Amino acid sequence: MKIVKVTYKAKPEYVATNSANIEAVMADLRKLNHPGIFYYACLGADGITFTHNAFFEPAESEKALFGLASFQHFQSQLRAEGLDTPPQTELLTLAGSSRELL
Repeated sequence: MKIVKVTYKAKPEYVATNSANIEAVMADLRKLNHPGIFYYACLGADGITFTHNAFFEPAESEKALFGLASFQHFQSQLRAEGLDTPPQTELLTLAGSSRELL
């Protein structure tokens, strides 16, 4: 299983656009219903920090996410207009879970 965490700060004026772009990705992921992808994004209490967590099983499942037009749009628009701080990416190892993820 590959687990990726990405955290960044968006410009305050870009938060609504970023949230809408994230929801478009999530809608496409729900339609895709890929059994090897579990993905969620959260907005921090400061109102500008986004954290994305993605679980891929097998690791190659991430190609399905990267292939979505909505995900490509989300990434390109965020990089072009919305970042206040650059994304920090971490690869994680699952230590435990209250339910089966994938």
